[in-house]
Amino acid sequence: MLAANSKDHVDCVSRVVRNADRLPQAPVPSLIFDSWRRSMEQHHLDPGSLQGPRILTEPLLKECRERAELFMRIASEAVGQLHHRVRHADYCVMLTDAQGHTIDHRVDAAIRTDCRKAGLYLGTCWSEAEEGTCGVATVLTSKAAVTVHKRDHFRAAFIGLTCSAAPIFDPQGNLLGVMDASALKSPDDRRSQHLVRQMVAQSAQAIENAFFMHSARQHWVLQAHSTPGYVDSQPDLLLAWDHDGRLHALNSKARQALRRRFGQVPEHIGEVFDLDALRAVSDQSAQQLRWLGEPGALHVRVNAPRRKTARATPTTQTDERVEEHLRLAVRVKDRNLPVLVQGETGAGKEVFARQLHERSARRDGPFVAVNCAAIPENLIESELFGYVAGAFTGASSKGVTGLLLQADGGTLFLDEIGDMPLALQTRLLRVMAEGEVAPLGAAKTRAVDIQVICASHRDLAALVSDGRFREDLYFRLGCARFCLPPLRERTDKLALINRLVEQEARNSAMAVGIGPAALEVLLGYAWPGNVRQLRHVLAYACAVCDGGTIQLADLPAQVRGEQLGTQPEQSVSPERQVVLDALIRHRWKPSPTAQALGISRATLYRRVNQLGIDMPGKH
Repeated sequence: MLAANSKDHVDCVSRVVRNADRLPQAPVPSLIFDSWRRSMEQHHLDPGSLQGPRILTEPLLKECRERAELFMRIASEAVGQLHHRVRHADYCVMLTDAQGHTIDHRVDAAIRTDCRKAGLYLGTCWSEAEEGTCGVATVLTSKAAVTVHKRDHFRAAFIGLTCSAAPIFDPQGNLLGVMDASALKSPDDRRSQHLVRQMVAQSAQAIENAFFMHSARQHWVLQAHSTPGYVDSQPDLLLAWDHDGRLHALNSKARQALRRRFGQVPEHIGEVFDLDALRAVSDQSAQQLRWLGEPGALHVRVNAPRRKTARATPTTQTDERVEEHLRLAVRVKDRNLPVLVQGETGAGKEVFARQLHERSARRDGPFVAVNCAAIPENLIESELFGYVAGAFTGASSKGVTGLLLQADGGTLFLDEIGDMPLALQTRLLRVMAEGEVAPLGAAKTRAVDIQVICASHRDLAALVSDGRFREDLYFRLGCARFCLPPLRERTDKLALINRLVEQEARNSAMAVGIGPAALEVLLGYAWPGNVRQLRHVLAYACAVCDGGTIQLADLPAQVRGEQLGTQPEQSVSPERQVVLDALIRHRWKPSPTAQALGISRATLYRRVNQLGIDMPGKH
């Protein structure tokens, strides 16, 4: 039996569709009304149905995702960025293919279960013929951005949802898919969704433009906007042509603009712009260019075709905040200034430091990493500064070159700088100021040319207040401070997961994929241990999975069974991290791991038990 609000909805839809000719005005927009009529008269759907959407079987979903692999890869960053913008209002984001199958989605753990019950997750099918009027279906039929708000939906099962969706077209004008942001709860007024709809449309346009640029990289490409500052970042119009001037590709806005100005889409770029003026446009800066025979001008940039390379460079996607931090940090580092990287334990501070080194002017020099928390306090001075022969009892007869001198001409990365003893902080400050190192027991100093990157997950300002960190060193480092976002806030989780799985697959010389259920959990998990925890979880899953596909059962229990309100895990101890890193590096094989650590297998097993490390095959 239908609930009262569902029955009211059924009565409203039926009355509007059957009496359309006699109603002065439909209570819904014409786009919604047309879809209602098709849903009832062509598709013969029941507006009172409370059944959720059809769900693809796992093999069919895998097939859909494989067909759309390039589209998904290019769209991933924009999908994550949109979710980051709307997640705090409890929206989930879906990406569908051109048939309305959900091939990617982002949702916070707190609302994942409710969204799943409403059909907002991987594999659901949203065609109008099956589900009637809804956000995705209306875009599939109208090819335009739309908001389907609550009782705009045809079927009673969806009248609590609000869905804003926009189309994504390929360079030939064919529909690639749909971007959708949906919420389970929202104000009744449809106008409350105006801003969300704008954000969805902008994200869809960004994906369309990115797909265009990827597809047209072997052609001449013109980027254009009415305002010069947007030509590179948010071009309105994109056109691509070959060496003969034949137009091969346009984005949707360019297609609309050409039809509006010329009545049709021309076949040759010379019908749109004067060829001499076009040749004069440099790709070094945006310049003005007039339409041919039409009033008005655009700010444009023309990019020459990229040369084909023998080997394709893999596409990498990075969280926009991390990428911006890297860009600014390179500028700072290349001015010979120290850099401080902060963030939660496992957030990828060393990876950031390595990327910074590789992008800097010192990329050809050594990169030396030191974890100040992992070296015993009585050894850290000799590790950093080195020593001469006979410097102390037990010293090597040949002496040892310290890590500071090993980094000469390159970059020294000091991880967990907050754990460095105060006396060593004083010596480090002197090295940074004077560029000289005195090994233990040496009568003379040695010149050293290094740039320093420091990292810490601790509050250094609080350590200064407690007298455990030098104030002058803190201020020297603090001018160029970059805070990495935790993994749970990053927009590139899917790209990061894929990249780490590919690395594991290369290590094991076997292809590894991720099943949709496992991927959903990986994307929604809170990751208290950040990127380090993700790396270990994926290494474990790759080691234990059968058939080359990571399934839900292959993930560790704490990841599969995350409960709402779970507190973040304790920081990983340095000793546990050393053992865990060695196990991961040696594919969880006890003998080579023990050998690398310089201990016996029995000692390794004892430490594994003491440190609470869950090894594959133990259960």
